[in-house]
Amino acid sequence: SAITTVMAAAARFFVRGAQSKLALAGVGPGTQSSFGAALLKLSPGCGSRTNAQRRYAAHFTFQPDPVPTQYGPTQKMNLFQSITSALDNTLASDPTAVIFGEDVAFGGVFRCTVGLRDKYGKDRVFNTPLCEQGIVGFGIGVAVAGAKAIAEIQFADYIFPAFDQIVNEAAKYRYRSGNLFDCGNLTIRAPWGCVGHGSLYHSQSPEAFFAHCPGIKVVIPRGPLQAKGLLLSCIADQNPCIFFEPKILYRAAVEQVPVEPYNIPLSQAEVLQEGSDVTLVAWGTQIHVMREVASMAQEKLGVSCEVIDLQTILPWDIETVCKSVVKTGRLLISHEAPVTGGFAAEISSTVQEECFLNLEAPISRVCGYDTPFPHIFEPFYIPDKWKCFDAIKRMINY
Repeated sequence: SAITTVMAAAARFFVRGAQSKLALAGVGPGTQSSFGAALLKLSPGCGSRTNAQRRYAAHFTFQPDPVPTQYGPTQKMNLFQSITSALDNTLASDPTAVIFGEDVAFGGVFRCTVGLRDKYGKDRVFNTPLCEQGIVGFGIGVAVAGAKAIAEIQFADYIFPAFDQIVNEAAKYRYRSGNLFDCGNLTIRAPWGCVGHGSLYHSQSPEAFFAHCPGIKVVIPRGPLQAKGLLLSCIADQNPCIFFEPKILYRAAVEQVPVEPYNIPLSQAEVLQEGSDVTLVAWGTQIHVMREVASMAQEKLGVSCEVIDLQTILPWDIETVCKSVVKTGRLLISHEAPVTGGFAAEISSTVQEECFLNLEAPISRVCGYDTPFPHIFEPFYIPDKWKCFDAIKRMINY
């Protein structure tokens, strides 16, 4: 009803728009959304936690990548700082680039745009109304006009009001015109995935919804180094892209990241660890769970695991995954989203079609349950290393 809609909008405005006087050390000037502050405070590495808060300790240990040498000088950055660096590089090199969204002018709730308005001006980094459909619709128009449009959706959970604009307008713009015009300059950023206590409306992983829609690209990094390179590739790509950022890694993930711009190719999975017995496929935060699982399997079972970071969900790298499965004969796919209709199902189906005679055991999916994302029951919901380890044991013993 209209009353329900108004009440929901009012409640949403209160939670998302109210500003807190709480300042977070080390994130620069400006105010901070109270909810964003709470999320960051409970992330690993964000300072001391009370006994009551320790229950929200992360279900993974972040493993940084080796320091890159091919892109020039590096600097220690966490994930949100690497995002800021990529956006800074873009604004500096492309005078048409603009960044917009809810609260981005003062840095955003996760601080990804901090300092950019002061550096580049309020006509290039600016706030929008609390209207996701309007944000994406405006971004399409900016991109069609030829500018680089970088839109932020404050949480991936709030991207659904913009669903029609993304799948019916942005994704189809080039196709319906026979390539006479397009909105390939549009990039949509959004914090994504579980955060320890985000519950129903702040911990969702909606990548599978968009994987069903030709015309857009969907990308999810595993850490700061990949985040900057992949985001710059999304911004440069001639197709509209959705860039999901694992919010639990904003501060927990710290790596040496090149200061200058660099690109990591889209639609190319990365083999992080070679193995001979089981292929483990994941993306985003879950990659760090898979790395721990691979170590456990080697130590406790003598099982050699090949770990693959998919990185791009759409279009995904079928060749790399299938080549690995042909070698190992077993495949485990894991993601935080619910199992039914999750992207693991698409991977499983494709691998079954391409590698049927090479499989030594049924493909295993370790994912979230088919329920809304819970609050206090999150530790039971997430696909942690123990669930994945059990799946490996079942496959090896099949």
